[in-house]
Amino acid sequence: MTVKQAWVGFWLLALIWGSSFLFIRIGVEEIPPFQLVFLRTGIAALGFHLMLALRGKRIPLDGRSLGTLLFLGLVNTLIPFALITWGETRIESGLASVLQATAAFFTLLIAHFSFADERITWRKLSGLLVGFLGVVVLASRSAGAGGAQSDPLGQLLGQAAIIGASFCYGVGGVYGRKAMQQRLEPMMVAAGTMSVAAVFSGIITWVAPLLGGPPPVGLGQLAPTVLGATLALGLVNTFGAYLLFYPLVVVLGATRTSMVTYVIPAVGLALGALVLGEALDLRLLLGALLILGGIAIVNLKLERGIRWPWARVPAPTE
Repeated sequence: MTVKQAWVGFWLLALIWGSSFLFIRIGVEEIPPFQLVFLRTGIAALGFHLMLALRGKRIPLDGRSLGTLLFLGLVNTLIPFALITWGETRIESGLASVLQATAAFFTLLIAHFSFADERITWRKLSGLLVGFLGVVVLASRSAGAGGAQSDPLGQLLGQAAIIGASFCYGVGGVYGRKAMQQRLEPMMVAAGTMSVAAVFSGIITWVAPLLGGPPPVGLGQLAPTVLGATLALGLVNTFGAYLLFYPLVVVLGATRTSMVTYVIPAVGLALGALVLGEALDLRLLLGALLILGGIAIVNLKLERGIRWPWARVPAPTE
C-alpha cells in the first residue's frame, strides 16, 4: 500500500467507523452487550479466516505469536468493544463517537515511549491539554442542563467506559504496529484478534445468565433493523474496517492513523441526530470542538504553513 492509497483508506475508514456508534446503539436496544460483541467479532473472524484460506495461509501457532494475538484480541478488540457497547446503553451514540476521539491522545502518549518518530513535543502536549478540557466539558453534561438527567451516574459511567475503550485502542494500536513490524502480517493479526474476541465474548454470553446476567437473545426474535445493524457491524464496520486498519498503521504510523478521529465524531453526531433524534446541545458541540482542536494541534504541522493530514507524508522507517 502506497502512502496515497493509505490516505484514501483513511477517509473510508473514518466513514465506516463513524457509523459504528449508530449501529451499536440500535443493537443494544434488544441484544445484551457481550452477545452483540460476540456476533460482531464472530462474523468478522469467519471473514478473515476465509481470506487467509484463499491466500493459502493460516495463523502461526508458535507461542510468541499466539501470545501476541491473545493480547491484541483482549486489549484491542474484546475489552474496548465491550466497553463501547455497554457504554452506549447509558449515553447517546453521538456522545460516544466524540469521546472515542480521545484514542488519539492515548496513542500519542504510548507511542512516545515506543517509537523514535512519534515523540511528544510542546505542541503535542498543548493539544493533549486542550483535548482533556473537551472531555471535562462533555463530562459536565451529566450534571448540568445539557445532558440526559434521568441517570447522571449512569451517564458518567457510560462516558468513562468509552474513554476506557479509547485507552485500550491506544495500547493495542501501538502494540499492533510493533507486532506487525517484527513478524505478523496484518491479515493474520486481524483473524487472530477477532477469533480471540469471539471465543471469550461467546463464553461470557452463555455464562452470564448463571451469574445473574441477561440471557442470549435468539436471532429470530430480533427486529429487522436490529438484525441489519448487527450484520452491518460484523461485515462492514469490523471485517471491512479492520481490512483497512492494520495496513494503515504500518504505512502511516500509529499516531497518524489515529487521526481518523477527526471525522468519526462528525459522522457519529450527524447520524445520531438524523437517525435517532439525539440532541446536539452547546456543551456537546463545545466539547467535540475542543477534542478535535486538540487532535489538530497534535497532528497539524505549522512549520512552513499548515500541512493538512491528507498531504503526502513519508512512511515510517521503523
